[in-house]
Amino acid sequence: MDHGNNQFASNESLKSRRDDACPVGLPSKSGIYAARAQGAELWDVEGKRYIDFIGGIGVLNVGHSHPKVVEAISKQASNFVHTAFGIAQYESYVEVCEKLNRLTPGSTPKKTALFNSGAEAVENSIKFARQITGRPGVIAFSGAFHGRTLLATTLTGKSKPYKVGFGPYVPAIFHGEYPDAYHGVSVADALASVDHIFKSMINANEVAAMIVEPVQGEGGFNPAPKEFLEGLRAKCDEHGILLIADEIQSGMGRTGKYFAFENAGVEPDFICIAKSIAAGLPLSALTGKAELMDKVVPGSMGSTYGGNPVACAAALAVFDIIEEEGLLKRALEIGEKTEKRWRELQNGVAKGVIGDVRRVGGMCAVEFVKDGDPSKPNGEVAAAILTEARSRGLIMTTAGAYAQCLRSLVPLVVSDELLDEGLDIFAGATEAALKA
Repeated sequence: MDHGNNQFASNESLKSRRDDACPVGLPSKSGIYAARAQGAELWDVEGKRYIDFIGGIGVLNVGHSHPKVVEAISKQASNFVHTAFGIAQYESYVEVCEKLNRLTPGSTPKKTALFNSGAEAVENSIKFARQITGRPGVIAFSGAFHGRTLLATTLTGKSKPYKVGFGPYVPAIFHGEYPDAYHGVSVADALASVDHIFKSMINANEVAAMIVEPVQGEGGFNPAPKEFLEGLRAKCDEHGILLIADEIQSGMGRTGKYFAFENAGVEPDFICIAKSIAAGLPLSALTGKAELMDKVVPGSMGSTYGGNPVACAAALAVFDIIEEEGLLKRALEIGEKTEKRWRELQNGVAKGVIGDVRRVGGMCAVEFVKDGDPSKPNGEVAAAILTEARSRGLIMTTAGAYAQCLRSLVPLVVSDELLDEGLDIFAGATEAALKA
């Protein structure tokens, strides 16, 4: 039986089957059922072609089905698909770890363990920090997204839809303010909120770790100013707290560096890595200072599938592609062009509706408001533009506390022509949605 390749399938018929077979809680708003994809393009089962500005939500920095990734996967699968690294080790796991140890920010020697998902990397970073320090407390930040396990959900700083009805949450987790100049939260305000936690909620000497995204993903692509990350590093050093960088969406070249923390010149103690590391195969990593990673009790670290050999082969191909195709530089070029086009809209047809345009490297977002007022998020117009763009052949997704932002995570292998076409569609969709 030829599963998944029904030439008579339509998006509507597959949606009907999906509704019968899958729970309503699974996100599937687009109604697009993919048949094939290449680079920054995707074709659905009805043959309609889309330009992909979301890349599997930041997973496809090297694009869909890059030939070198496909070749690496095929070669590894023909040798062996799985052993469990704890039973029979393999060189590719070690090589991925060696590369991350070299590439992650800071000069301190590093060690790496591999897992399956971003949430699992986050989960282990908190477990290890608590074990190493002997302390229970963790500080995360408002607007954060760290995953969907119960611990990661507790760390996440956005209640709806991620937290609704899932409590009680993991104890001893607190949220500080994240700097957001557009909404009036300064670096000083955000750092002061950490001091407030120390003063009123938990003593600093009981806090194991702080976890922070250098550029918030689901939170609306808000960048952490250099001074904020430096301030967190100083507070952590002062109180013996470990600093954890969540680079799951911002990492692997998206910001023009391998990792966004490099832009601030700050070295975290642990770095959570996933998404674009393996071009769509499930793989995550926790890289940390070697002296800390070696303090984790033997046997308390592990995963049946973590560092799967096929995923590791894909990851090694990704590292090669980033270097050979100059994708760090390409991220900057894509970001500059996207920001320029979006600012033209902000100053033109979308004046007073596009409130802010934000960018770190190739990580770009546009925020929609009412009457030019940052305190009046406009998720309705963001949704209308998203729907109109999709009808015209452009895939995007929202972000922000009120889904008032649209973001671009277009594969870094996109051509100038395809990028321009996508930006043209976005502009047309914006104008049409505003007229409607």
